[in-house]
Amino acid sequence: MLGLMQDRPLLISQIIDFAAASYPDVEIVSRSVEGPIHRYGYRDAARRSKQLAEALLGLGVKPGDRVGTIAWNGYRHFELYYGVSGIGAVLHTLNPRLTPDHVAYIANHAEDKVVFVDLNLLPIVEGVIDRLPLVKHVVVMTDRAHMPASSKVKNLLCYEELIAGQPGTLVWPEFDERTASSLCYTSGTTGNPKGVVYSHRSTVLHTWMMCSGAVLGLTPDNTVLPVVPMFHANAWGLVYAAPMSGSALVLPGPALDGASIYALMDAEKVDISAGVPTVWLALLNHCEQNGLKLAAMKRTLIGGSAIPRAMIERFWREHEVEVVHGWGMTEMSPLGTATRFNRGERALPDQQRHDIQAKQGRPVFGVEMKIVDDAGADLPKDGVASGDLLVRGPWIVNGYMKGEGKGAFTSDGWFHTGDVSKIEPDQSMVITDRSKDVIKSGGEWISSIDLENAAMGCPGVAEAAVIGVAHPKWDERPLLIVVRKPGADVSKEQVQEFLVGKIAKWWTPDDVQFIDAIPHGATGKILKTALRAHFKDYTLPTA
Repeated sequence: MLGLMQDRPLLISQIIDFAAASYPDVEIVSRSVEGPIHRYGYRDAARRSKQLAEALLGLGVKPGDRVGTIAWNGYRHFELYYGVSGIGAVLHTLNPRLTPDHVAYIANHAEDKVVFVDLNLLPIVEGVIDRLPLVKHVVVMTDRAHMPASSKVKNLLCYEELIAGQPGTLVWPEFDERTASSLCYTSGTTGNPKGVVYSHRSTVLHTWMMCSGAVLGLTPDNTVLPVVPMFHANAWGLVYAAPMSGSALVLPGPALDGASIYALMDAEKVDISAGVPTVWLALLNHCEQNGLKLAAMKRTLIGGSAIPRAMIERFWREHEVEVVHGWGMTEMSPLGTATRFNRGERALPDQQRHDIQAKQGRPVFGVEMKIVDDAGADLPKDGVASGDLLVRGPWIVNGYMKGEGKGAFTSDGWFHTGDVSKIEPDQSMVITDRSKDVIKSGGEWISSIDLENAAMGCPGVAEAAVIGVAHPKWDERPLLIVVRKPGADVSKEQVQEFLVGKIAKWWTPDDVQFIDAIPHGATGKILKTALRAHFKDYTLPTA
């Protein structure tokens, strides 16, 4: 017997229509590329999204066509999220921090027909346009007064002129909820990037999960600032979750330094945010150096790489901001786990609460996970066994675009994340390393993540990274690489002494090397490949 319920497809266009009807004047506030702060409500955003959709149809964009964006977090990019997907086309967000070769490869692999680009990112398109034979139109996301001239891109279109005169009365079409809605590519740190194609159904389900009380618990009383870019796994779903919940949305544009983020948070009374650890390190240091406090902030979702415990403690001690430690992947839409305090845990003493937050979190509803050994056999969730982490769920990839990367999927529907983890009896998940970063010393594993997090608590240490280097007896030993805080003169011996009692004695790094800056990839993660290349001729001290 089947249920007698209506079967309306779950579509992204329903989110913006709902926000326009229910929260018409709740604001989207953007720092524009041109400079001024832009404000409007969800009703105006919905109308302009429809104008954009009408303009795209006029350019010949059809269902299934890919529309590329190279843009920061701003209101025009927000309109593209809904205007493109709403007509059955596929929004393809390109990362402007990638190399020109990667940008060209990805745009061609995706078969982008139209590319929208922010004003200050046009040089990226100019640098690769000769290698993009399928791109028919390039649209600069600005008005006529700020339109640049380009000798390399012919017939540049102006965003505001493109949508001007369109009625904005489009009735969003209905289609199968499994229709592709957006496309993101993996970071490509090991080989070419691979395309992850989200559906309307997966996106709406992921959005409901993000809004839920066990995750972010968004309401119309919240003001949300996603520092995480809209080109990074759809800003972790926040540009869908905020309008669904009636939360105000603050978009920071290209200015992501500590001073700019603080100014926007303070002016707009932002109480929830999200971003990668490197962004928050800059914000915390700006506040410390200038005697500032995050007065309105209550919570921030941090992911992209493991959070140093020292950062969790610092947010709470200095600003009374609660860190929600999240973990996920582009392949997971992206959220898979988040800090969740079960009944009574929020009342625990600070140190015990921080113990919970330092873990990658507990699975959100909809995500199943398990760990397996090298032979693929299930391992116990006892907090001791460590193995390869596999996941499955309704917003988790079941294949890459054009059939690539088939080895990442099991025959019974699980996805290999590439993380080495342990799962505790209360379902908390702890990543011990990426499979390619784990250090094997004398037949035993050393977690580079745990070492990095411990070192980050040392006074005078601004950032830390750990790589394995060859050792004649132990196969590999850890090398700790440190960036000092400005004005600090912390030494190798001081760092090693600080680690005593905080890690297993045999984990102690054989050496500490100090450098000016640790390299980061396009999504803010530490580039271990670049560090290994930098230290390829390094030899551990033998004394």
